[in-house]
Amino acid sequence: MRSGREIRGDAPPSAPAPARLLGYEVVATYPHDEEAFLQGLIWQDGGFYESTGQYGKSSLRRVEFPSGKVVKKVDLAPDLFGEGLALVGDRLIQLTWTSNRGLVYDRETFKLVGDFSYKTEGWGLTYDGTNLIMSDGSSTLTFLDPQTFKPVRQLPVRLDGRPVYNLNELEFIEGEIWANVWQTDNILQIDPATGRVVSLLDLEGILKPSNRKGGEDVLNGIAYDAGQKRIFVCGKLWPSIFEIRIKR
Repeated sequence: MRSGREIRGDAPPSAPAPARLLGYEVVATYPHDEEAFLQGLIWQDGGFYESTGQYGKSSLRRVEFPSGKVVKKVDLAPDLFGEGLALVGDRLIQLTWTSNRGLVYDRETFKLVGDFSYKTEGWGLTYDGTNLIMSDGSSTLTFLDPQTFKPVRQLPVRLDGRPVYNLNELEFIEGEIWANVWQTDNILQIDPATGRVVSLLDLEGILKPSNRKGGEDVLNGIAYDAGQKRIFVCGKLWPSIFEIRIKR
């Protein structure tokens, strides 16, 4: 595991029980567009929905499984940097990075049907069945009403009692919030009631060094197939999506 000092803040006076450290094994590897600067990943309808970033290259995509073929795509305006993505009923909700603007699409047609604003940067996004959950690069997650997009509550995230910064792409899995931590190979499993990190999944080494292109190609994508209980992970500019099994 990369040093915990990368993702932990100042120690509090007293710390709770430490988070469990989890390992993984790769079940299968699938092709992925290595030009996609992945910012959001969802499993639904037998394939993936993806949000990609970078100015002039950001998009919303439907990706066929297991081929990795992009079968539907809409490009964002060149001044928008795509970020997190969530599915709420028949709507896809996409964040943008510094524009303070969220985009709402029809799930089937990818037609833009609305937008909304927020005051922070936009990083990761997921849906817990009641509220959207948004990260902004800080140590706090914000719950949003999925109809009005107004904040409902905020959740400070703590790992062994310390704030965790750079929370990025999110997924809601079996009652827990899973969060990538930017510039690490770690995924946190967070209690949505308390903000406590209950487990830390170390994915160091999942992408071979020969497949890395530079400092930007970091782990940043979690998707969950609830029907078959499959977990998928990917990253920015990664040539592969990995199906993994957790080793406890």
